[in-house]
Amino acid sequence: MSKALASRRILVRGSVQGVGFRWWVSRNAILLGISGEVCNLCDGSVEILASGSGEALAELEEMCRKGPSGALVESLETMEIDIVPPPGFRVSRGTSLRELTQKGGRL
Repeated sequence: MSKALASRRILVRGSVQGVGFRWWVSRNAILLGISGEVCNLCDGSVEILASGSGEALAELEEMCRKGPSGALVESLETMEIDIVPPPGFRVSRGTSLRELTQKGGRL
């Protein structure tokens, strides 16, 4: 079991806005010990910036492939990032990787 922290950007596309997806991600991320942020993007997708153990991130990614009831996930993209989000997990209305670094995340 690896305890090394990793950071990832997870982009979820489909019918994922207006169905409680962000709050669902937040609850699950907190349970998994993941810090970061989740937000809606203007193109209708949901962006998750997350930092945690590799196992926790893999579990969150797998959960996001299905999403909460009411969501219809069409695709999920992940990429490793060099940003470490501030402690805790927050739900925001909208953000970007650039804005996160301005909010206290670090490269």
